[in-house]
Amino acid sequence: MKLHYGGKYKDESDLKVFGDDHEGEVAFREPDQKMFALIANVCSIALCAALFAVLFFIARPDIVSLFRALCFGCILSLLTLLPHELLHALCFKNDVYLYLWPSKMMAFVHGTESMSKSRFIFMSLLPNIVFGAIPFVLFLINRGWLAAGSMGAMCISMGLGDYINVFNAATQMPKGAKAFMKGFHTYWYME
Repeated sequence: MKLHYGGKYKDESDLKVFGDDHEGEVAFREPDQKMFALIANVCSIALCAALFAVLFFIARPDIVSLFRALCFGCILSLLTLLPHELLHALCFKNDVYLYLWPSKMMAFVHGTESMSKSRFIFMSLLPNIVFGAIPFVLFLINRGWLAAGSMGAMCISMGLGDYINVFNAATQMPKGAKAFMKGFHTYWYME
């Protein structure tokens, strides 16, 4: 993997590598960007609320401990934004570009190489497992680690866009298909 800084993203023309065409390519069936963002944000808030309810009912902290853990967890989760994208980037074998999207308070990576369905799913889930699921499970094992649980809850809920991509890959890609990015969209094709 060779990581490049792509710069600030404003629109699709900013992408350094747009992606090659593949015979028989099929775009993931997904809503347009505005609807995708709405779905992801609404589901993210609902998931975060559910995970925080689990935190509260398991730990039963006093209000000061809860507030401290929530603040610390939120700060830690925000600090994972770039490392989250770097974990995605590690799953690429070739060139991958890191972009910052300040107007959306986002960062993302873009690589155009083809990858198997399982590798695409792994690439999509890896940061959410490392920064979300593992800290949350550690909290479930040790209820005193409320800040880790809070960070995990935030990071799990921040990965909704990745989960939508996993769902699309799992439900739309046939066995043996390869996934690749072209522009801001994901496609699959059969070799």
